[in-house]
Amino acid sequence: MSYFFQLVISGIVVGSIYALSALGFVLIYKSSRVLNIAHGQLIAIGAFMVYALTVWLKVPILIAFLASMVLTFFMAMSVERVFLRRLIGEPIISVIMVTIGLMSILDGIIYLTPFGSVNYSFPAVLPVTPISFGGVSISWTQLVGVIITVILIGGFSWFFKRSTLGISMRAVSDDQLAAMSIGISVPRVFGLAWAMAGLSAAAAGAIIGNITGLNFDTLRAFGILVFPVVILGGLDSVFGAVVAGIIMGLIQQFAGGYLDGQWGLSGTANVLPYIILLIILLFKPHGLFGTHEIERV
Repeated sequence: MSYFFQLVISGIVVGSIYALSALGFVLIYKSSRVLNIAHGQLIAIGAFMVYALTVWLKVPILIAFLASMVLTFFMAMSVERVFLRRLIGEPIISVIMVTIGLMSILDGIIYLTPFGSVNYSFPAVLPVTPISFGGVSISWTQLVGVIITVILIGGFSWFFKRSTLGISMRAVSDDQLAAMSIGISVPRVFGLAWAMAGLSAAAAGAIIGNITGLNFDTLRAFGILVFPVVILGGLDSVFGAVVAGIIMGLIQQFAGGYLDGQWGLSGTANVLPYIILLIILLFKPHGLFGTHEIERV
């Protein structure tokens, strides 16, 4: 029984990271109906910023973590201002192609730095001995990562539901023309959505880097790995990203622990989440919590 609960704990840890990584997709899609294909690169940049500030500039890791979120916030806002603002009103596929080009540009820039070809790891700050209770253990790094993830997701949920800017972003998501007619600046909302996506990407990158180590290919892969999470939860639902992230994390851990580990199968931990995703989408095409829009013609 302890093995089962160990898999549950591991699934929640992995799922919370998926949820935080998926949050950037949701933030941008929720306001502009655009998928940012370069989100994985933002995750990697955020992680490398924390490492550079902590190891090279000797900044305390907590301050480095907050500083990387602020820096990535403004970097993502600048990207939207320079590359994407001119495309407001253009076909969505044009904007998505620009994000694909941005992904290639960021890949090239990172590969020119030491981070593109060398593996790094954060200095040990938390205790190495894991927390154990009832035969179940969790490392301090994983526990702190889950706590930070819960705080950030709770903050984003409050922002969308209660703050004036959050309500403006929801209004733009529902109807851009109607939002403009009541004085909401659509370009400003788009810029803020990208900036917040960059902030969440930096946080996700730092947490992933602390748990798995700093490898560029691994970090940027999270930009693709969370696609099933985003689709399952609903492209425009913050709560859906959280639920879907936990579901995917649990499925992966159970498949890896039982099917791969005990039954001797191979690769089910990577395949099974997609199979279940397809089954769920047969009954819920808009995801578990996605908005089902009906247009009258």
